[in-house]
Amino acid sequence: MAQRKYLVEVEKAKEAKDGRPAMGPVYRSLFAKDGFPAPIQGMDSCWDVFRMTVERSPGNPMLGRREILNGKPGKYVWQTYKEVYDIVIKVGNAMRSCGVEEGAKCGIYGTNSPEWIISMEACNAHGLYCVPLYDTLGAGAVEFVINHAEVSIAFVEETKIPEVFKTFPSTTQYLKTLVSFGKVTSQQREEVEKFGLAIYSCSWDEFLQLGEGKQFDLPVKKKSDICTIMYTSGTTGDPKGVMISNDSIIALLAGVKCLLESVHEKLHDKDVYLSYLPLAHIFDRVIEEAFILHGASIGFWRGDVKLLIEDIAELKPTIFCAVPRVLDRIYSGLNQKISSGGFLKKTLFNFAYSYKHHNMQKGSKHEQASPICDKIVFSQVKQGLGGRVRLILSGAAPLSTHVESFLRVVSCAHVLQGYGLTETCAGTFVSLPNELPMLGTVGPPVPNVDVCLESVPEMGYDALSITPRGEVCVRGRTLFSGYYKREDLTKEVLVDGWFHTGDIGEWQSDGSLKIVDRKKNIFKLSQGEYVAVENLENIYGLVSAIDSIWIYGNSFESFLVAVVNPNQQALERWAEENGVTGDFKSLCENPRAKEYLLGELTKTGKEKKLKGFEMVRAVHLDPEPFDMERDLITPTYKKKRPQLLKYYQSIVDNMYKSGNK
Repeated sequence: MAQRKYLVEVEKAKEAKDGRPAMGPVYRSLFAKDGFPAPIQGMDSCWDVFRMTVERSPGNPMLGRREILNGKPGKYVWQTYKEVYDIVIKVGNAMRSCGVEEGAKCGIYGTNSPEWIISMEACNAHGLYCVPLYDTLGAGAVEFVINHAEVSIAFVEETKIPEVFKTFPSTTQYLKTLVSFGKVTSQQREEVEKFGLAIYSCSWDEFLQLGEGKQFDLPVKKKSDICTIMYTSGTTGDPKGVMISNDSIIALLAGVKCLLESVHEKLHDKDVYLSYLPLAHIFDRVIEEAFILHGASIGFWRGDVKLLIEDIAELKPTIFCAVPRVLDRIYSGLNQKISSGGFLKKTLFNFAYSYKHHNMQKGSKHEQASPICDKIVFSQVKQGLGGRVRLILSGAAPLSTHVESFLRVVSCAHVLQGYGLTETCAGTFVSLPNELPMLGTVGPPVPNVDVCLESVPEMGYDALSITPRGEVCVRGRTLFSGYYKREDLTKEVLVDGWFHTGDIGEWQSDGSLKIVDRKKNIFKLSQGEYVAVENLENIYGLVSAIDSIWIYGNSFESFLVAVVNPNQQALERWAEENGVTGDFKSLCENPRAKEYLLGELTKTGKEKKLKGFEMVRAVHLDPEPFDMERDLITPTYKKKRPQLLKYYQSIVDNMYKSGNK
């Protein structure tokens, strides 16, 4: 069967010139060969997305949350599109009654909830900049964002009110009104009034009274108007405010709609989505906008990871979006179940897996690869996700190939990996259903952007070689409008209409893209050799006995060292087999365990033909996974390298001391 290529070339490659690196050909999606999809008539803003659905399908269930009866969770209870619209209008009137005018900045701070979406839509209605606040940006970030964006009104989840108080008095120069999604204590009222602010408890009632009997006209909204400023963590420096226009989101929605229709998986109003990934990030925000566009239903989780599976079982979503960490947990949980299921169950599972995987490799669609195995073996996995999931979409960080491959076979759903940044309005690439060769890639571009690779000579990446590699550059209407108050940073990444992502990509023969490295994560060792650390971490990450690895080197040393989060099960199994005693923490301190894991890393390094200077020479085992609490990773699980070095500095120094003896 001839391989299909999912790209069309729209511009020729350009050789290096006047100090500018070479640029490979400009490509776009095969599904946009006759031009990008036209925007929907009359849809100029995110407010129109919601308003037009309310007019078309007022009675469709829109937002749902679980009813709590006598402390126990019950069924999902739904508000229709028209009911939500009526509340949004009242919230907008109340905001305007507080003196909030078009163009003002409105903060929203809390886990996903119907109130979050209602506040967001009220911002959309009145042309306000929606500014999500979230504490995982790091200590002091909420204060920084309120001051930097000049947030004058904020909607806040009840449990987050004390966090806002911590930003006083610094933020009170801008912040004038707080609206709690829940109750407000008399103590909190006193505290707020001391600083001359107003605070309202929500259950909406108290706040909504402000707008009673008043009707404010909705301003005319243009496509070019900014609808949200999303602050991204970045791995260094202060958070950056990414300005996203109405046009970016509308163009993104048109592209996603075209893509899903082209692969026969279009969204419809009976689709159900579980909202648990943070709405403060672009990935979830645009997915929920897509559901609103189609008049579909959004059910909210209870905010507790431990209860997520229960919420899934009750809601029975049809589309499930996840970050790799969630899918890794599902993968580990399933493997544990299989291992403890006894010889017969294990053998049956392995046979069914091999048989179905083999058929999928030969080109069978997942639903046709082995209906009998799906019914007898894999239906239990499907039930674990509620029984109705047809699409699982992974984004925000790379998904391990073995996890993706496993889930494509056992979940009875399409498992697609996407790639995008806040600056590109999330979905820029996504792999396609029933295309098993796309495993480990982020697929071809979504039909709303042009993409090319730019050579990075200092890292040896050539966009014009037989296997084209280079920095991924994106052009199109989905791009951001700049970093708020940081034109200097905007100019660094936006050159001649091309956004430079900082990620290194490699085109595959089918038109999909593989992310292979990160441009900035490069350092020189003392012998003058350059090391592309992200690439090495991806290779060493294949070692099944480790969960995560951070590799470090510098120009004063001739070799690499690493901090490893070992896989607890794997390490305990090794200890049992080798007569090593102790709990997980003490195993991590055991020299024999270090030796074992260093041996595993070396073995993989040799298999992958790494050069001598790319081999890790010393390891430290940390039983605690890299986390946001210690500021070691971003909310999307990217490593914060300067912070990792600061945190592990003494350990790194010791590894070099003992390695240089």
